[in-house]
Amino acid sequence: MESNCPPEFLAQILSRYALPTPTARPHVTLTFAQSLDAKIAGAGGRQLVLSGKESMIMTHWMRTLHDGILIGIGTALNDDPQLNARHLPPRATPYALPRPIVVDSLLRLSPNCKLLKNYQNGVGRRPWVICSALENTGSEISHGLTTSRLQRKQALETAGAKVFEISTTDTQLPIPSILQTLRGNGISSVMVEGGAQIISSFMQEDVVDALIVTVAPTMVGEAGIGYGFAGSSPDSVVEFQSLQHVYTGVFGKDSVVAFCTDGTKGG
Repeated sequence: MESNCPPEFLAQILSRYALPTPTARPHVTLTFAQSLDAKIAGAGGRQLVLSGKESMIMTHWMRTLHDGILIGIGTALNDDPQLNARHLPPRATPYALPRPIVVDSLLRLSPNCKLLKNYQNGVGRRPWVICSALENTGSEISHGLTTSRLQRKQALETAGAKVFEISTTDTQLPIPSILQTLRGNGISSVMVEGGAQIISSFMQEDVVDALIVTVAPTMVGEAGIGYGFAGSSPDSVVEFQSLQHVYTGVFGKDSVVAFCTDGTKGG
């Protein structure tokens, strides 16, 4: 029987999010589903349905406990997600939905994506798109973009997106700048769902307050996409130790493992 309340372990882990972080950034929950061989996507980034029904419901409860939900442009293009709470049981009071946030340095997001369609149809919150203020013609050409940056920005805004530009020296968006932008616009907690580059970037910056991983009992194989931490050093491994194991549970066929900081680190 489905519960009308979030799992107790989520409420316990995320209860401290009611307090502000020591620095000017939101609380960060990093979460993703992986196979037994640590793959989060198929060959070429193809979407894999790894989570079973029970762990998917848990993830949707988690979404309702955050102000924002953040993904990278790769996930947005490959999966065309909705980032809502549609798998939760019906109830009279609407669920609190997180703000959809897409990190998209080159403004590659389609104006026809589900996030914007849901907003237009009144069943989703207005998506935010975070991009680089720098125009990079070479990168745009390599990604097959044929319209100007201004045209792409205007198309997204016309479709309903709110676009935030971050000053950078290249098209790589610094995680601290992204988090400062979110905090400055009222986001106190953000749930980061991937993909691989976003996961790696957030872990390397050591700004993760809670890490919740769903492990599905399946193998993907070498062609699948993992989330390795490129350029990791022994010092990086020490930093990861700030995340302490706090919970392991079974949701249907999946295992869910949770880690969190001791609450003293602000990032």
